[in-house]
Amino acid sequence: MAKDKSRDKSWLQRHGSLWRRQIARNRKYWPSLGLAAGILVLDQISKFWILNILRLPERPFGHIDISAIFDLTFVQNRGISFGLFAGGLEARLILSTLSVLVALFLMRWLARQRRMMTAMGIAFIIGGALGNALDRVRFGYVVDFLDFSGAYFPWVFNVADMAINVGVIFLIIDAVRQARSGRSSNKST
Repeated sequence: MAKDKSRDKSWLQRHGSLWRRQIARNRKYWPSLGLAAGILVLDQISKFWILNILRLPERPFGHIDISAIFDLTFVQNRGISFGLFAGGLEARLILSTLSVLVALFLMRWLARQRRMMTAMGIAFIIGGALGNALDRVRFGYVVDFLDFSGAYFPWVFNVADMAINVGVIFLIIDAVRQARSGRSSNKST
C-alpha cells in the first residue's frame, strides 16, 4: 500500500507551507509587518532619545516638568503593562519569551486577515510587543517615560504601550463593525 505523502510531513512542514500560501495570497501582510517594524523603530528611537540624548535617568528624580498634565518621568518597568507581574531574571525570561510567542502567533493570524482594520490592529500590537521585549532583553526592564499624572492617569508608559493599546482598540472597533454588519445582513434575509 502506498504511503500518504502528507502523513510523512511533520506538523511544522505542513503548517509552515500553509502559512507561506496564506502570506502569498494576502496583500496586507507585508505592509502590515512594515507598520509593525516602523512602530518598533519609533519605540526604540524614543527610548534612545530618553536614555542617551535627554539622559532622563540622570536628571533629578528622573523627571522633567513639561506642562500641567504631561511630564517625562523615567521608570524601570520590570513587569508587564503598568508594572504588573514584576520580578527577577525568571520573570524577565518568561515575559520576553511570551512577548515573542505572542508576536509569532499574531504574525500567523495576520497572514489570514483580509480586513485592513484588523491587520493594522495586529501590526500595532506586534510592534509594541517586540519593542518592550527588546527592552527586557537589553536592559532587564522596559523603559517607560510618558507621564500624564497631571491628567490623573497614574501610570507611566512608552510608545510600545501606546501601540499595543491602539492595536487593541482597532481590533475592538473591527469586531463591533463585523458584528453590526452581520446583524444587519441577518435582518435583511
